[in-house]
Amino acid sequence: KVYADAYQPFSENRIAFARQAFNDVVLEYNNSAQQVPTNVVASLFGFQAAAMLAATSSEAERQAVRVQL
Repeated sequence: KVYADAYQPFSENRIAFARQAFNDVVLEYNNSAQQVPTNVVASLFGFQAAAMLAATSSEAERQAVRVQL
């Protein structure tokens, strides 16, 4: 229990970092799909804008997962 409680802030930071890295790639993808000449290729092959990840806002989703070792 003590180890899990001490590790939780690090896990949340890693998740936030991964979400930000994903959103950076999505932003680059969406921008390149709207610029010439890549927008021509994107429209020909049916590429669509990707959705970004967002942090959860409900308390129920933010509850820590219980793990028994």
